[in-house]
Amino acid sequence: MSSSKHFITDPKTLVKDSLHGLVLANPHLALDAAQKVVYPKDLAAVRQRQVTLFCGGGSGHEPAHAGFVGSGMLTASVSGHVFASPTSSQVLSCLRRVYSPEHGTLVVIKNYTGDVLNFGRAVERFKSECVNAGKPSPQVAMVVVDDDVGVVNPNDDDEGGVGRRGLAGTVLVYKIAGALAASGATLSAVKSMADYVISHTFTIGCALNAASVPGTGLPRSLGDDEMEIGMGIHNEPGFETKQVDPADVLVRNLVRHIVNSLPFKKAHQKPSGRVILLVNNLGATSNIEMGLVTKLAAEATREAGLDPVRVFSGTYMTGLAMPGISISLTVLPDNEQERDALLDLADQPAYCSGWINHAHAEDAGSTDDAAQGPTTHIKPAADAQWESVIASAYGNVVAEEPKVTHLDQVMGDGDCGHVLLSGATAIYEASKNTQLPLNDPPAALARISSIVEDAMGGTSGIIYCLFLDGLAQQLRRLDCNDSGSLTSKLWGQAMLGALDTLYQYTSARPGHRTLIDALQPFAATLASAGTLEQALEAACKGAEATAHMQAKRGRAVYVQQKESLADAGAVGLVSVLKGIVSALQ
Repeated sequence: MSSSKHFITDPKTLVKDSLHGLVLANPHLALDAAQKVVYPKDLAAVRQRQVTLFCGGGSGHEPAHAGFVGSGMLTASVSGHVFASPTSSQVLSCLRRVYSPEHGTLVVIKNYTGDVLNFGRAVERFKSECVNAGKPSPQVAMVVVDDDVGVVNPNDDDEGGVGRRGLAGTVLVYKIAGALAASGATLSAVKSMADYVISHTFTIGCALNAASVPGTGLPRSLGDDEMEIGMGIHNEPGFETKQVDPADVLVRNLVRHIVNSLPFKKAHQKPSGRVILLVNNLGATSNIEMGLVTKLAAEATREAGLDPVRVFSGTYMTGLAMPGISISLTVLPDNEQERDALLDLADQPAYCSGWINHAHAEDAGSTDDAAQGPTTHIKPAADAQWESVIASAYGNVVAEEPKVTHLDQVMGDGDCGHVLLSGATAIYEASKNTQLPLNDPPAALARISSIVEDAMGGTSGIIYCLFLDGLAQQLRRLDCNDSGSLTSKLWGQAMLGALDTLYQYTSARPGHRTLIDALQPFAATLASAGTLEQALEAACKGAEATAHMQAKRGRAVYVQQKESLADAGAVGLVSVLKGIVSALQ
């Protein structure tokens, strides 16, 4: 059973302290402690010779991802707090540091909403920096790993939905792609290989109990004779809680679940084939038990008509000290030449602590300057109209916050109103203290986006940030560098373009019961030469319509809708829009 006891000094510094320990034990590594980025000391040389790769996410899954930084695997990793995505600013710092202008960079992430949004925003911010600095658009690609077949969201649809979670198969993705990058392959080839591994890797996990979180303890506990099939690496519930099976019965059923899953059948329609088998320790399974599970997994794979031509067993991606295991199968190509090439990449040594091999390298030079990004000189400027709009929007959010909070308490976690008010307050204070470049709309929106990220956090915060980032880019492309050149129609066109940016990182669309149900009609009405009043009316109707929609995105997906109440995010956005329109009338 999981223990609530921990070797810990201060939960607030645990992640940073742990990364310091990793670097001390691995002399080829360096640490940007402020951003929680781990990278090799010879990074400057690595960037000159190959495509660079980095991955990241919440901490608590060690050795993933920092333990896989080294030659032949990852070029860097970026860590958030325990079970929480790093911010887009952390990711951006990592991207600036590792980006290879000559060869390009591949970003690998697990399919969790926070990771997709924060890493996606960082990529967009980096593109914007390069373009605004007069440089070519950077060669950056991002892939999202979704290997979990244990829990499939029933609300997923043809538009993608939330999707399957990313699990230990992520390690195989960047092991194989990293080896190919180290060989000198192009970014296109490396991404293509990563895409293949992602679409042909399938994982299921099982745990005897949840994991205790340092500083918090056990979120829930199973009985002494219980196990849970499909438990996630963040203690998410699985799909079945049952009595503990003998190991041979359990492992056989886990492998059968993989090969009978719809994702596996779609990728592998033959009754036989060669696979890579990866058996992963979720954190607190003894080595002797891991040996048994590995033997049984290989046998069960053969019983299923598959040939495990490579078997990897060890601790690759954990859920802290979760007593459990996961099993991953990667289906290899039928073509012999392609299959041998992929296996050769899997066999290549990777000099990093997580893959057992250790690498030593001399420091090839500091990249601290590159990690800071371009120097930005913000010249604050006052503008009476902008200040009036911001003050009005803030006042309306203050008035509507209790209503938004109530709506979110019914269908969410109850923080939507507080988070929105926090962002509005921060923007209002910055305006009141003349800290915004209000004479330059694109620059003002970019600065407001950064303020929102610091003040709001969470999924709603990053959605606002991505939209504001896209809006700032669109206005710059439209050469709208002062308020006098902006018309309502141009604002609408720019907002629709910003929505396209947001749509790259979320599958939420009109009709999915989110704030987009209010935002899209507002933008579309303005873009079609509608008035502000007409646009606001369209936004209000969009928000009201969410009361009769089935939630398809966000936390409300997992909550049974008992009342006909509008979506808190949509209502919160309307409170902002009402304040804006009121000030401009």
